[in-house]
Amino acid sequence: MTMTEPVRDPLRLTQWAHGGGCGCKIAPAVLQQLLAQVPAHLAPPELLVGTATSDDAAVWQLRDDLALVATTDFFTPVVDDAFDFGAIAATNALSDVYAMGGQPLLALALVGMPIQQLPHEVIGRVLQGGAAVCRHAGVVLAGGHSIDTVEPIYGLVALGTVHPQRVKTNAGAQAGDLLVLGKPLGIGVLSAALKKGRLDADGYALMRRWTTLLNRAGVALGELEGVHAMTDVTGFGLAGHLLEMCRPAGLDAVVEHTRVPVLEISQALVAQGVATGASARNWASYGDAVDLSALPPPERARWQTLVTDPQTSGGLLVACAPQALDAVQAAFTAAQGAPGWVIGHMQAAASAATPTLWLR
Repeated sequence: MTMTEPVRDPLRLTQWAHGGGCGCKIAPAVLQQLLAQVPAHLAPPELLVGTATSDDAAVWQLRDDLALVATTDFFTPVVDDAFDFGAIAATNALSDVYAMGGQPLLALALVGMPIQQLPHEVIGRVLQGGAAVCRHAGVVLAGGHSIDTVEPIYGLVALGTVHPQRVKTNAGAQAGDLLVLGKPLGIGVLSAALKKGRLDADGYALMRRWTTLLNRAGVALGELEGVHAMTDVTGFGLAGHLLEMCRPAGLDAVVEHTRVPVLEISQALVAQGVATGASARNWASYGDAVDLSALPPPERARWQTLVTDPQTSGGLLVACAPQALDAVQAAFTAAQGAPGWVIGHMQAAASAATPTLWLR
């Protein structure tokens, strides 16, 4: 992304937050309990995608050839630099539109700041970072809402469009589909290292590079009939979001651990015991649906951390027919200069009632 480099802020934004980035999401099991208290209602036919499949955005059909994609995403600081915080949060919010196969067009900023504690110029740089990403994505930042809060919060309401017949949800995977991941894992580990003062300049640059890389490939992937399901990997980790793909399809997922891309520095940090609290909460929520028994015992703990690692502004995860793989990788290459990684496949579930992620 080309944007003016900010002056680095002397204060640490992360000290104002109890958690950071997508790692501050409510744990999946707790969220499920909370949502269960919301009364179900009969959705009108215009609502193509709602809450039923835990998808990335809602989709509302406007006419036969046009649908509206609507989403919102915000979080507390995952980095200390204000400009970078705004840029990462905006990139992450727009990703939910791309994950539906949509083209984002319009955004509204969501801003919560400890207005009496943070210098106003620092808050301004958060807004500048978000605006820079929107300009880069061709999205109009048309307004928003702000409140005075204890912790810094920033994000977007993002609106986009998609053809109703090209909507990609996380629910359409088919047995035999290949799984393609667009970005490497390990961002949560880097954020934990940053808060502990253990992330060097090279590690920070790597973190900034991946978290501000727009998931533009989603637009082209939405055009491909061979793409059956799509989501983005964020706060619930690779395992959590892949299980959200398994459940509505009634399928198991098989992931080859040697094919899963992980940032090298994150691998080293995990070996030193660095992990986020969200990783443990994620495992407590869905670990009983993840089978690590095929891995050598010394590897199991490491991969438990990696597949549950919360990814702030993570990559797209695609389930596609094998014959569509070349087109999928071409879409990734055109959008971000690399073809993504084939990490596994979907298969018939051993138990339809309890889909499983098998890590081998």
